[in-house]
Amino acid sequence: MAKKSKSSKSTPPKKKVSLNLSKQNKIILGSLIMLFSVALFFAFISFFFTWQDDQSLLSEFSNRNQEAKNLLNKFGAGISHFFVYKGFGIASLIFTFLFFVSGLRLFLSLKDTGLLRKWIWGLVFIIWISLTLGFFAEKRPLLGGLVGYEMNDFMQDYVGKLGVILLLLFGLIVIMVRLFKLTPDHLTAYYQKKKSSLSKEFEDDAAETYSDEEIEALIKKEEKQKVIDTYTHKKDIPAMETQEETKAEVKPEAKAEAKAETKTIITKDFEVTIPVEEEVIEEELPMQVEKIVEEGEETDNLASKLVEDYGEFDPTLELGNYKFPTIDLLDQHGVTGGITINQEELEENKNKIVETLKNYKIGIAQIKATIGPTVTLYEIVPEAGVRISKIKNLEDDIALSLAALGIRIIAPIPGKGTIGIEVPNKNATIVSMRSVITSSKFQKAEMQLPIAFGKTISNETFVVDLAKMPHLLMAGATGQGKSVGLNAVLTSLLYKKHPAEVKFVLIDPKKVELTLFNKIERHFLAKLPNSEDAIITDNTKVIHTLNSLCIEMDNRYELLKMALVRNIKEYNVKFKARKLNPNDGHMFLPYIVLVIDEFADLIMTAGKEVETPIARLAQLARAIGIHLIIATQRPSVNVITGIIKANFPARIAFRVTSKIDSRTILDAQGADQLIGRGDMLYTQGNDVTRIQCAFVDTPEVAKIVEFIGSQRAYPDAHLLPEYEGDESGTSLDNNITDRDALFRDAAEVIVIAQQGSASLIQRKLKLGYNRAGRIIDQLEAAGIVGPFEGSKARQVYVSDMAALEVIFNNEKK
Repeated sequence: MAKKSKSSKSTPPKKKVSLNLSKQNKIILGSLIMLFSVALFFAFISFFFTWQDDQSLLSEFSNRNQEAKNLLNKFGAGISHFFVYKGFGIASLIFTFLFFVSGLRLFLSLKDTGLLRKWIWGLVFIIWISLTLGFFAEKRPLLGGLVGYEMNDFMQDYVGKLGVILLLLFGLIVIMVRLFKLTPDHLTAYYQKKKSSLSKEFEDDAAETYSDEEIEALIKKEEKQKVIDTYTHKKDIPAMETQEETKAEVKPEAKAEAKAETKTIITKDFEVTIPVEEEVIEEELPMQVEKIVEEGEETDNLASKLVEDYGEFDPTLELGNYKFPTIDLLDQHGVTGGITINQEELEENKNKIVETLKNYKIGIAQIKATIGPTVTLYEIVPEAGVRISKIKNLEDDIALSLAALGIRIIAPIPGKGTIGIEVPNKNATIVSMRSVITSSKFQKAEMQLPIAFGKTISNETFVVDLAKMPHLLMAGATGQGKSVGLNAVLTSLLYKKHPAEVKFVLIDPKKVELTLFNKIERHFLAKLPNSEDAIITDNTKVIHTLNSLCIEMDNRYELLKMALVRNIKEYNVKFKARKLNPNDGHMFLPYIVLVIDEFADLIMTAGKEVETPIARLAQLARAIGIHLIIATQRPSVNVITGIIKANFPARIAFRVTSKIDSRTILDAQGADQLIGRGDMLYTQGNDVTRIQCAFVDTPEVAKIVEFIGSQRAYPDAHLLPEYEGDESGTSLDNNITDRDALFRDAAEVIVIAQQGSASLIQRKLKLGYNRAGRIIDQLEAAGIVGPFEGSKARQVYVSDMAALEVIFNNEKK
């Protein structure tokens, strides 16, 4: 008995391994598993789009302030990271199917037959898909997951890539044979069965023949049935009848009329009428229109006859012997053989970048370098899961490790799936103007106003069309290359354009930057009538010149209106083809480029008088060939207003001192990270391009203008329309009888103080502003004070009281 009891204690009765749950509990558990599978599905799908953004939140799971972008927030991001990223990749979606099937069986209280088999084959499928994607999509670890990637890596170490392919093929054969019961016999039987069925259909179709009348009747019947089916529903209308029997009774004439008007389909329930398009009859045009066409044809015939006899109008004919500047006038600065590659420096910088990012747990999948004249661009592809903003924030740390000034990170590079790190070269290469001018890109440029700025990071010559910009704003700190940039722009146009095609209006408040171009005054410069110097330095002349350009703009628009064209290019083409009569005021219109250096100084001295015409030109002058190039140190709101700045989409930023200045110029950061000496950023409203500006020295510019100036020129510079200011003495009436009663007292106050201003008269004589302003105008008309000079006081022409007395005595006589 003792033995029996012992044996009974040692071997308890075996229990069946099953869930003895009630029906209610099975429904609850089944619904929970099904809903869990649905949640998994949406979390996995969402993970493929948001995994990069949610990567950094995995370590901060308990922080309630952080929110993931996954549809199931942190739970979805965490479980998806475990299954997809660290698990089996896209094959993890099969888990959702397996969980759903398991939950559905519990929910419906079905037997568990075959469920274990589904799970086994599901896991086999998951592993095989993960391995396959890990092998063929090696650069995208998210598809195969960490399991697929690591298992592939392990197997390749022992059997190589070919061995892995053979193993994957073997796995596919096992799955096909064991799971889908697919054998060579099945494939052969299926193929023969399909072949025999196709041949039988073909023979039946060939045996069945119809007469021509039967074929036509079948086609018509089929077409009608299609139209009926279009306008009816099978459920609502069980049967349709057409007027097929009565069709033969209709007379041919009536049939033709009916066909011309409408096509009718009658059914039991409703009638559908399909209108047929009317026949289009081309009527003859009225006589008046024909006459106009004839006149236009006569004009075209006359123009074509003139072109045949004399050829197209050539604006360069007056200076037909003009020779463009030669390349020998430019010097070859720096190394003649191009960019020198320092392999040690490249390798050292690459290792430092990789090491610095590694210190912050940022892995790099790939890195490559593009060497430029002054800057090398390192393009890196971070590993999966690395946030771009994390690398962007390490700008100063990378600069510290490389011990370099001007590190700029572009994250990401537009149009590429990489992050760029720009590192200045230790030995920068000077980009000479000669290398840029001789480049095929500039020589073959078919542009209206081609400008070669310099070379990009990829050592390509950067050429743009000023006519398409249409205006250019240049800004940067003092001594960073603005004046050299202006010289590069002017040199590009001098090398490409004939004096008849382009004219320059040069405004130089510094009086020393653009004076070299005085020698080409009669070739390329434009100025006001009766003006001595073509380079404008006086503020009064600047105001008059800008207003004169506004008059020129209005005159050109009138010519375009008369010529029925929209822009200067179309107008000049029409004029060259001799379709415009010079007797009607038409002429060849050259492009006018207005260059203003130190624009801030003009605004400080002249203010609104400069701002208004500049705003008008910036808004309207593009179509008629007047283009502005403005250089200033910092285009803040008090220097360049929003109206002007909005019309300058093309902007160049040289090195500035702060991020705020960079944002002011480019509406983006980056200019504060430049290294100076011609290093600049160019934008035309979209991408920002880093360029090394071409260097053209003062002696080179002197040689170019000397070469052009020594050739035959026009009799005078291109004359702009005459402009008379409202404040000028010519428009004031010097009538003694209309003078103010206090005119003599005001003149004495002005002469004694030697300061011509309305505010002085207001204070001394206790007058209102309007009366004081009128007295000032009368004093100007009398020649006692000078014209208005903006914020400055007017110049006093009378030195003392004795001279003033002489003026008054002469007026009495």
